[in-house]
Amino acid sequence: MGAMDRPVLVLNANYAPLHVCTTRRALVLVLAEKATIILNGRGMIRTPSTAFPLPSIIRLGQMVSRPQPRVRLSKQELFRRDNHSCQYCGRQDAVLTIDHVIPRRLGGGHTWSNLVTACAACNRKKGGRSAPEAGMPLLRTPSEPPATANYLYRRYLPVNQDWVPFIDGW
Repeated sequence: MGAMDRPVLVLNANYAPLHVCTTRRALVLVLAEKATIILNGRGMIRTPSTAFPLPSIIRLGQMVSRPQPRVRLSKQELFRRDNHSCQYCGRQDAVLTIDHVIPRRLGGGHTWSNLVTACAACNRKKGGRSAPEAGMPLLRTPSEPPATANYLYRRYLPVNQDWVPFIDGW
């Protein structure tokens, strides 16, 4: 990953985490005077005539209102919500599948509350039956994960420890 493609945390005018963008986009916002650099922990990028700091965190000058964020339903997010473990037996297997608690043919939807991760053995054992019919209780009730700043941006924290104070407060 090049220096211009590294993630930058974008804060709203009230310092609430808003988004993650690339360094290139962050520099455009700073040069257009729409944002200010809060933390420059990545050095400089030099041109023949000047040098620009590479931001790690920027803050927008104007408050941006947006709807409450939601976590998008995807296979990766299901694995993340279920901690990469089978929701029937608890095993953290390398081969996990997605299982409908109530099969679609029985009216179960493709929703957060009807999808769980399952190991191949439990998925085969359950078959096309609902979890109660198969006698396989869930370890946890499936639900949509909260769209907190910590949940949304946690995956960036291992390489961006300087973001922690801005994310943990929200």
